[in-house]
Amino acid sequence: MELTKENISQEILLKAFNHMMLAKAMADIYEENRNITKYVHSTSRGHEAIQLATAYQLTKDDWVSPYYRDESLLLGIGFEPYRLMLQLLAKAHDPFSGGRSYYSHPSSLEEDKPKIIHQSSATGMQTIPTTGVAQGIKYIQEFNLQQFENNPVVVCSLGDNSVTEGEVSEAFQFAALHQLPIIFLVQDNEWGISVTKEEARTADAYDFVAGFTGMNRMRVDGTDFVESFEAMKNAVDFVRTERKPMVVCAKTVLIGHHTSGVRREFYRDEADLEKHRAKDPGNILRKRLLEDGVDEDLLKQIEKKARLEAEQAFQKAIEAEDPKPETVENFVFAPTPVTEEKGIRVPDQATEKIVMVDAAIHAIQELMWKHPEALLYGQDVGERIGGVFRETVTLGQKFGNKRVFNTAIQEAYIIGSTVGMSAVGLKPIVEVQFADYIYPGINQLITEISKSSYLSGGKFPVSNIIRVPTGAYGGGGPYHSGSVESILANIKGIKIAYPSNAADFKGLLKAAYYDPNPVIMLEHKGLYWSKVPGTEEAKTIEPDEDYILPFGKANIILEADPAEIEKGRTLVIVTYGMGVYWAKEAAKSFEGRVEIIDLRTLIPLDEKLVFERVKLHGKCIVLTEEQIQNSFAEAFAHRISKNCFQHLDLPVETVGSLNLPAIPINLVLEKEMLPNAEKLREKITEIFIL
Repeated sequence: MELTKENISQEILLKAFNHMMLAKAMADIYEENRNITKYVHSTSRGHEAIQLATAYQLTKDDWVSPYYRDESLLLGIGFEPYRLMLQLLAKAHDPFSGGRSYYSHPSSLEEDKPKIIHQSSATGMQTIPTTGVAQGIKYIQEFNLQQFENNPVVVCSLGDNSVTEGEVSEAFQFAALHQLPIIFLVQDNEWGISVTKEEARTADAYDFVAGFTGMNRMRVDGTDFVESFEAMKNAVDFVRTERKPMVVCAKTVLIGHHTSGVRREFYRDEADLEKHRAKDPGNILRKRLLEDGVDEDLLKQIEKKARLEAEQAFQKAIEAEDPKPETVENFVFAPTPVTEEKGIRVPDQATEKIVMVDAAIHAIQELMWKHPEALLYGQDVGERIGGVFRETVTLGQKFGNKRVFNTAIQEAYIIGSTVGMSAVGLKPIVEVQFADYIYPGINQLITEISKSSYLSGGKFPVSNIIRVPTGAYGGGGPYHSGSVESILANIKGIKIAYPSNAADFKGLLKAAYYDPNPVIMLEHKGLYWSKVPGTEEAKTIEPDEDYILPFGKANIILEADPAEIEKGRTLVIVTYGMGVYWAKEAAKSFEGRVEIIDLRTLIPLDEKLVFERVKLHGKCIVLTEEQIQNSFAEAFAHRISKNCFQHLDLPVETVGSLNLPAIPINLVLEKEMLPNAEKLREKITEIFIL
């Protein structure tokens, strides 16, 4: 095989030239057919060299996260123009999303190619999930859970202006601290839509990461294929061998539009465009090949053939079928194997009751003994204190600091990394210290986690458990007492549990573990230890190890007297969490006239049982700890009204906290804001009088 002086075969150079001409032909065809390519898209023009140089290094054991301009990278790892165009035109057989997502938003588990987790449009946000992949691979290799032909390398591609995102720094920090096998390929074309580098940043990515101790780095001219190939070969070989992180800062140019929707003529002058066109990677490689003695007619033939291939692929893609309307709801969730209550809830010999916090510890302990792929991390959950509520105490000692460990204050990383961990077959159990601090992780939860199954056509449901201590009591104040279920319930594609007692907690946590979808466990701090007056019944006999409680099964925890129901003198309270105990206390004043339903999970929601019981009683209160206005409770009350309208004696009522922006720390003010049994009793009395 003939080699150039840089030891790159002419075969590879011609392969790269062919791919560059394909990328150019595809971009030209899209531009020539703007009436057909109606969905917003971006192309790789100006970035082809570094992308192909990267693609050619990767094996089927590797993982790569391309960003929306990485069309050439996708060509380089083996996706043909036709398959890419199926996504461009949002066709049914789009291999990535089935017509749900934008062009060059891939996801792939194909055996012969590097694997690709779901890719979103949010700039830089892929760094955390992709670093989670590298974190997972390191864990798998440390515990010898899987064998690989080659040490896997993870590549995360991103544009330079996205490096200014805070979440990118969280990924850099974690990768450097834990020495993960990942390459952050930063493609710097000096533009962030219409924002110039001078407007956006003080330094390029190479200089920016200098402060992340343990992060290796290199610069490369990303328009020169030969230089890029050598650089990426060195980078990939280094990470594959040394298992350490690397940032590659590749200088590129932007020859095309930012996207088809934000065209270059909107914001760029001719001088800037000419400067970028002068560094066209295809022209640079053509010149190199001619200097190496390649016949010019061969290059023209390659270019002509690429255009023909792209045209034929485009016509074929146009003729491909659109998705069927009835498939629009497919892949929101992966099917769960947990559909029935199993195991023994109250073992025969058991007499001693346990608190909720112990139910969680025992459940996780049993799961981790049984499943080496399970691990637990978050702020302060490690061996030293075992969580600020002692909710993970002893687990660090039993399983070691590679399976139970502390993280920095990085809610986005804690939550978003579970995407990558799940993708490689692990089951991450993570914790946000207080519900009030989940907000920095909401972006990852919505943008990456909740959409992953749907937009990957079911290839990448995120199997995780996110534990969130929530709720108010005892003067916790405005930043440690918040309830967040309405915000979370508005996110489509996640499940939410909210147990009110130890047995439910253990059963739901086991169900969450075996569920292939993302699960948030909302855990009321006031119920952890049953120290709040009136919550003694949150303690229960501990179910056995095999007990599993499926999601979406509400529980009638107090029944009304059938004679009172017959007389129309009853009502049903629908609630969850701490509301269960307010309802129980209030019901004592109305013997036989109040039924209480504990929802146990908010998504999925047992509407069937609730509607059935509301129709029976004709009167209903939805009780929550949250502020009422625009809440989960208010929305559910509306659905109850709509579905039970003909059976209602009165409008469905809601009881909850006052509509204030935060919970005051003063106990007198806290009590005034929150619902309680007394306030609920007054509402019940009011309903019965009417």
